[in-house]
Amino acid sequence: MGDREQYLRYQEDRTALAAIGTDLDRQVGRISVRLPRSLAELAIGAWNREEPHDGGEESREEYELRDAAAELALIGLAISERGTWEGEQVAVELDVVQVAAALRAAQ
Repeated sequence: MGDREQYLRYQEDRTALAAIGTDLDRQVGRISVRLPRSLAELAIGAWNREEPHDGGEESREEYELRDAAAELALIGLAISERGTWEGEQVAVELDVVQVAAALRAAQ
């Protein structure tokens, strides 16, 4: 068990991280952002696109790609529902989770 003890600590760390997330969720909701029209239109296009998913087995990389595409589509939904076009930009309030997903993808 000695070499697995770290995973017990990791489990405790994940529990602590979840508790922090629960506390932050009460403090942070949506963030107002501005996006250029070209990026906003890509997000809206992802939301409007019909994608077949047969539920078959996929690799971790394929899952991560599909997950990122879903995050983009949710940003497109937010823009479609709440976005305010101002010339070549759109102002929209995004959930902090969507902002975090976009920031993670940029890394």
